[in-house]
Amino acid sequence: MGRRGPKPLPDAVKARRGTLQPCRRQKTAVLDSDTDTSGEPRIRGRDYLADAEQYAANVRHGRIVTGRLLRLAVDRQDRDRRRSESDPSWPFVWSPEHVADVCEFVEALPHVEGKWNSTTIRLEPAQVFWLACLFGWRHRSDANLRRFTGWYHETGRKSAKTTLVAGLGLFHLAREREPGASVICGAKTGAQARIVFRTMQRMVRRAAWLRDLGFQVFANAITVSSDTLDGDARPVNSKAISLDGLNPSMIVLDESHAQSFELHDVLKSAQGARTNPLLVAPTTAGYDQLSVGFALRTSAIKLLEGIFETDHLLATIYAIDDGDDWKDETAWPKANPLFGVTPKIENVRTYCRDAQQTPQLESEFRVKVCSEWLNSGQRWLSTVAWDACADSTLKLEDFEGEPCWIGGDLAQLDDLAAIALLFKRDDLVCAFVRCYLPRLVVETRARAVPIFRLWADAGIITLTEGNMIDYSKIEADIRRHCERFDVRDICFDQFGSVQIAGNLFNDGLPARVEPKNAKTFTGPARELETRVNHKRLKHEGDSCLRWQASNCVVRRGVDDSLLPKKDGPESPNKIDGIDALLLALGGMSRHTPTYVSAYDDPETRAPFMVNL
Repeated sequence: MGRRGPKPLPDAVKARRGTLQPCRRQKTAVLDSDTDTSGEPRIRGRDYLADAEQYAANVRHGRIVTGRLLRLAVDRQDRDRRRSESDPSWPFVWSPEHVADVCEFVEALPHVEGKWNSTTIRLEPAQVFWLACLFGWRHRSDANLRRFTGWYHETGRKSAKTTLVAGLGLFHLAREREPGASVICGAKTGAQARIVFRTMQRMVRRAAWLRDLGFQVFANAITVSSDTLDGDARPVNSKAISLDGLNPSMIVLDESHAQSFELHDVLKSAQGARTNPLLVAPTTAGYDQLSVGFALRTSAIKLLEGIFETDHLLATIYAIDDGDDWKDETAWPKANPLFGVTPKIENVRTYCRDAQQTPQLESEFRVKVCSEWLNSGQRWLSTVAWDACADSTLKLEDFEGEPCWIGGDLAQLDDLAAIALLFKRDDLVCAFVRCYLPRLVVETRARAVPIFRLWADAGIITLTEGNMIDYSKIEADIRRHCERFDVRDICFDQFGSVQIAGNLFNDGLPARVEPKNAKTFTGPARELETRVNHKRLKHEGDSCLRWQASNCVVRRGVDDSLLPKKDGPESPNKIDGIDALLLALGGMSRHTPTYVSAYDDPETRAPFMVNL
């Protein structure tokens, strides 16, 4: 005799209605999944590695709308995969097993916010790609150690960053086997610090299998304790009475665009004893150039563009490209990798219409939806265009006796200084830039920019003895240049240069001092910009100068003036070499009587002065 009554509703329908009983769901889950010895559900049938590779292929071939910076991240992953297979001396290896491990764990976690088609998380292809990159790379000598110890992740708002990072915090405690694991959710305020932490709490409360592993939830802590696990998670803010005694194995700096370095530095230094540390910095764009987020973004872009290599940092940046119209909805997916799933398309359209009618909302829309950093300088020189001007065959000795223009930026006593030499051949300007740094401050500079050590060891930077720049060394080098070339002009920035300029001038050399402002730099800046864009400049391809060119941002005045600057007053990203280049260009283009060599005819010298 058949069953009486209406046909039972499928579990999916019950879950959508909110009537599915947990005990029945648990029985169904047993049919659809395995449970490993740790009690964690295992979802069958999904090939995470194939999903990650397909996502990368879709990005690479333009089947998914993404921005330039994300495409560079995909290119980096592809290069690294090829290198790991072809170069056994490279210290990192690709591990598909670790990709599946983290993805299966996260997909077993419950949703704790919003309405979804399933009770547990379903990773989108983009999310699988991120996790594959972060956890799939291992040390060749010890597969228990991740390659990446830092992840900068920038997307538009409502891209499920909090849910994903909370899942990673729990994964770190449960699966990475770090002795005495400690996850710190750090932020400027207590409320911000608790966002990721609270999501972790709710996941543990809703997942019985996590509690079976030994997880417990308290008001200000999550602990895990069993025969094999021992760890905790807690929120911390920069206003805490004391941050002493922390020993984090994983740091979450949520919304790093609003984070100061005070908390970052304390937590990062406390991580020093960990063998497999991780710092995760998920964020939207922001306004603060002095924030941790902006500093990490700057380093991430240089990494993706190949300006320097940093094997320990993973960067995934979703943002609209320069020149994109923030009102154009075809550009929005570039900043929102889960666009259509979250945020909803119609919600963003409504927000955009409101932003066009309300000026106060425009900047917020551009920052939080389009991932534009506002109130920051506009990056000036294209790295691609700069690289196109490189000529490795360029040799300074090939210009003996030719007209030469010199520019110098001497900067602070314990910082980078630079001298630029320019020569003109037909319509081409050939540039040689020499940088100087006190030997005893190399390590100090390398803490913020590690590649300083490489430049110092390779002789790309000239080291002077002591902990202060040796102006006499720079002066002696300039005098030798004057003997080798027909020097027409020597122009210094006014800071720290009056004495050396006076010494040179008093010995008959065409030295002068000029302030850096929009009036004096607009002309040379426009000329350099034009020459770089049209390949009418040649340089040696020096990696230090390339780095400095990438650091330049530009302030454009209402009078159409240009003033190149670095990205912040306290930024470690230097531009002294570019400043020296601009000072030399200014001398080359000055409408003054042509100098002859001061050694040949001292009567033609212009009087030494400071142009204010």
